[in-house]
Amino acid sequence: MVLLDMQRSTGIKRMASAKKNSSSSASLKTDQAGHLPRSGYVLCVRNEKYAASLERGKLYRRIPDSPSQRHGLIRVTDESGEDYLYPADFFTSIPVSKRLHRILSKSK
Repeated sequence: MVLLDMQRSTGIKRMASAKKNSSSSASLKTDQAGHLPRSGYVLCVRNEKYAASLERGKLYRRIPDSPSQRHGLIRVTDESGEDYLYPADFFTSIPVSKRLHRILSKSK
């Protein structure tokens, strides 16, 4: 679990691995303005240090969070059923049709 170091923080600091500067958001598809879609699904491709929270090869619901995106993080609903921040390079964006999006949304 990774949270931003902000005054609104719940007291949990970001993990050292999340503090690195990287182009981690490069694996996520963005629009022309460089923004992620408002909602969508991402595929977990890495889970080092988060094996209990993330399963590689599993589809996760991404939750829009612009401030965290600027820090190379992505908010997803993980195995606990809660949403947390993880390094964006742990995921790749998966385009889903409107029909599949409705099906996935109902199954959560």
